[in-house]
Amino acid sequence: MDRLFVAHKKSGESSNFCLKRIKRKYGVKKAGYSGTLDPFASGALVVAFGSYTKLFTFLEKSKKRYIATLWIGAKSPSLDIELIEEVKDVMPFHPSSIEIIFKNLIKKHIYTPPIYSAKKIDGKRAYKLAREGKNVELKSLEMEVFEAKIIHYNHPFLTFDVVVNEGAYVRSLGEIIAKKLGFDGALSSLTRVSEEDFRYENERALNPLKYISLPKNRYLKDEEDLLLGRVLKVKDFENQQDGIYLVLAQKFFSIVEIKNDSVIYHLNRIKQC
Repeated sequence: MDRLFVAHKKSGESSNFCLKRIKRKYGVKKAGYSGTLDPFASGALVVAFGSYTKLFTFLEKSKKRYIATLWIGAKSPSLDIELIEEVKDVMPFHPSSIEIIFKNLIKKHIYTPPIYSAKKIDGKRAYKLAREGKNVELKSLEMEVFEAKIIHYNHPFLTFDVVVNEGAYVRSLGEIIAKKLGFDGALSSLTRVSEEDFRYENERALNPLKYISLPKNRYLKDEEDLLLGRVLKVKDFENQQDGIYLVLAQKFFSIVEIKNDSVIYHLNRIKQC
């Protein structure tokens, strides 16, 4: 079964557990997901079955939208409610002061991810090392905030809607907001609403061609050459400039790269919906 769709990961389950649940539901063996969600988070998880699992690298999902609730005054090394160490009483803020902070969020930020994250250190997840009591040092990263708006402020809880780049940690953005207010902060909830145009729609099957942003190219000779995986020549393509292209055939598609006068298959014979 080849299938691409968006699942809803429940809060409290890992992304891997969510995938296992889906595999049992559909009775499939080959499946994968893109964009790990923290166990405490919920929301959109892009899932693929069969040969469509090879497409994740080429799917357009560079911007992600989240709805998060920040608990102002809560201190947690994981930057969420899983490991709350201390909660301070904080006087309410005037809404205008919070609005000013949000207006200044829309830019690039340099930050250090929480040690309880899925980042890898020498091949091992940082959160596993942290839970083993080992010293964890993570490199600083860049996060870009494209949109940020306040949904609701019910002190000490601040709920906001944000769009960030792929790979950004919203828990760290919550920490940035809290620090600008002069206090610690931790997320009490986090939901991923979408990844670009990927949204949860009751696991409706999606056409992957609508989510691949590569330029199209046309193979001018017999498409059986593609079907059989034969060596291709640059002169046999409509566009002969270097680049990675989507090449459509009648019942399947391929992704090839033209580079230094040669053609390289990235993916081949992927069945069309």
